[in-house]
Amino acid sequence: MIRLERNEGLWRAIIAREAKANSLTRGMLAELADIAEAAGREGARALVLTGEGRVFSAGADLDEARAGLATDPVWERLSGAIAALPCLTVAALNGTLAGGAFGMVLACDLRIAAEGAKFFYPVMKLGFLPQPSDPRRMAALIGPARTKMILMAGQKIDATEALAWGLVDRLVAPEALEGAVAAVVADALGASAGHVAGIKRLIG
Repeated sequence: MIRLERNEGLWRAIIAREAKANSLTRGMLAELADIAEAAGREGARALVLTGEGRVFSAGADLDEARAGLATDPVWERLSGAIAALPCLTVAALNGTLAGGAFGMVLACDLRIAAEGAKFFYPVMKLGFLPQPSDPRRMAALIGPARTKMILMAGQKIDATEALAWGLVDRLVAPEALEGAVAAVVADALGASAGHVAGIKRLIG
């Protein structure tokens, strides 16, 4: 249910569980973490995360969440692996982003979203704590008050507001998403892995 496409230095990991709104099982999360760790070892210059259909991911698979997935350390393993990558990482948000799926997206360098996407993380309502790194990364992007709007007030944010807040970096028509992502990874793909890593290291 995770499809990996590799072309030269570009790795694309696609969440391919459209019939279940791309909800994530433990096995899928582990596979994504494996991919991120391998991308670092094998000199990828850009890693793109995206989903099939009209939803990026609805978060944890509900059955597995009830069985303990909501608090499983695999979420932190995945977001940590993405954050540690020396290459350019891009979340191509083809649609709505919900719940624990925020972690991998917040860990990316850039977030490009399709118009019409919505963003919500209903941990207060569901009685779970967010993954430990998610509030810190979210607050670094949008500030503590807006982070509380999402995590504590349970507000659903539309794509226009997400762009204004800085939660996403660019908003495009759904049919333009692939081209927009190609444009932002083009320079990294034209450079060496060491050059990409060097610039990223300077940014911090």
